[in-house]
Amino acid sequence: MNKILLLVCGVLLSWDACALEVAGVKLPDTAQVGSANLQLNGAGIRTKFFFKIYVGALYLPQKQTLAEAVIADEREHRVALYIKHELSSGKLFNAFNEAIEANHTPAELAALNTQIKQMVQIFDSVKEVKPGDVITLDYLPAAGTVISVNGTARGTIAGAAFNRALLKIWLGNKPAQDDLKKEMLGG
Repeated sequence: MNKILLLVCGVLLSWDACALEVAGVKLPDTAQVGSANLQLNGAGIRTKFFFKIYVGALYLPQKQTLAEAVIADEREHRVALYIKHELSSGKLFNAFNEAIEANHTPAELAALNTQIKQMVQIFDSVKEVKPGDVITLDYLPAAGTVISVNGTARGTIAGAAFNRALLKIWLGNKPAQDDLKKEMLGG
């Protein structure tokens, strides 16, 4: 009996604290953004033409299954992209921009023009991302969206409207991928 108890204790102590593994990426169950301790809401794989592009993970102050509520919430949150396929800055920006355009009217896009130009500059400074790289999009209400690659901040884009536009890439009415939206919302 003691041997079984020791074995069970050993297994429990060695158990990885990751909440989820997607496409070989072990996702932490929490993330620290500013002073907020966020929890993993959900995650899934972005594919295109049978290629695994990235694992997208959404971290929120509390679990949420409604996209509209996540987009409207102006508290700290994180979208983390765990890169699975090499992408140039141009391809990365084009993918983001296409999804932003699909979810906004021409007038809304015109209002976001300055922030989108800032995003182009940030992506151009990155040049490319490779498998194993991690892009984080952290929203801090007082500062804006901090775009980081492998833990190094590359730039901050002010404004809640821009952050909502980014969230719509994955959670909007016309998301980059329907099943990724569902998975990021915990489905």
